[in-house]
Amino acid sequence: MTRPTGPIPSATTLPTNDAEERLAYLALALVDGLGARRLAALLSQCGSATAVLAASPTQLAETPGLSREVRSAIRRARLEEAERHLARCAQLGQQLLTPACDAYPASLRSIPDPPIALWVRGRVDLLTRPAVAIVGSRDHSAYGEDVARRVAREAARAGIAVVSGMARGLDAVAHEAALAAHGATIGVLGTGADVVYPQQNWRLFQDVLDHGLLVSELPPGSRPHAGAFPRRNRLISGLTQVTVIVEAAEGSGTMLTCASALEQGREVLVVPGPITSRTSCGTNRLLAEGATPLLTPADILSHFGAATPPRDPALVDPPTCTLSPTEARVFAALADTGRHIDELALAVGLPVGEMLATLLGLEIGGLAQSLPGGQYRRGARR
Repeated sequence: MTRPTGPIPSATTLPTNDAEERLAYLALALVDGLGARRLAALLSQCGSATAVLAASPTQLAETPGLSREVRSAIRRARLEEAERHLARCAQLGQQLLTPACDAYPASLRSIPDPPIALWVRGRVDLLTRPAVAIVGSRDHSAYGEDVARRVAREAARAGIAVVSGMARGLDAVAHEAALAAHGATIGVLGTGADVVYPQQNWRLFQDVLDHGLLVSELPPGSRPHAGAFPRRNRLISGLTQVTVIVEAAEGSGTMLTCASALEQGREVLVVPGPITSRTSCGTNRLLAEGATPLLTPADILSHFGAATPPRDPALVDPPTCTLSPTEARVFAALADTGRHIDELALAVGLPVGEMLATLLGLEIGGLAQSLPGGQYRRGARR
């Protein structure tokens, strides 16, 4: 079956911010089985969302790809139900953006399969920022985590919003690093914007809600299901100008995000990885096929025309006068990548027990972070 193609019409061809048109979009967004491509065909045929709702059965039948069930559902859709749904969204602290709204992201209007509606929570103004997607493996290596953290920090300090999928692994690392750098981050969800998934990210979910923006094309209360996440991936790349692939196994969701970015005409940068690492198989293959490598975290800035900004005072090494001599020596021995406690004890010349006590003090102050396997690295406050 041939699907209608074409982007959602821009705000210049729709009644911008018209309340009835916005409700009509929501009513259509709630119709099961009506995707963005078929809606685009209906809009082209009828002229507006309100006209689609008023279309006759004959008009609807003229649109390719609409089943009888979907045509009947469109005929049953009512603005009153959409208005009640919108009121429930407001009670949950969510806003609805449709292509009839000025705030609907311009970057999404031109992708092949733009969302009919976006439910958002937090700083909607971040949708106008330059943005980079940073994505990678859930089962990442220490190397991948370090690279994702550094790239996200560079971008955030330059005023570039860091976009990722709120999954465990490198998605979470990218969001956390942007927040630690006092920067902007956008979490794109495969659930409703009020549903925390995975549960282990509940603190990150709250931090992004408090300081960034949560975005979903699914209505409030939508639970996770397998088909939602590949569709979410196209929004991660669609909201950004550049997508950075840090680590990816063959056939992973990260590779799907890469495919979406290329389909959308977005720039893709790929981090080289060890040839012995399973999580670098996908990224190294992309490089072999001609993808652009990201060789240093600062490389990201050149793709936005951004100069390296001055270091944020909150991120520089703390004055040694605020630490005891032993703490200062241990802090100096830490790096952004993990070092084993035995290695640190040998480098600093401390017994392991005293090293553990010192590291605990630094960790409480946010200057050190413990890792699995008895490893430690510098914390977010550096």
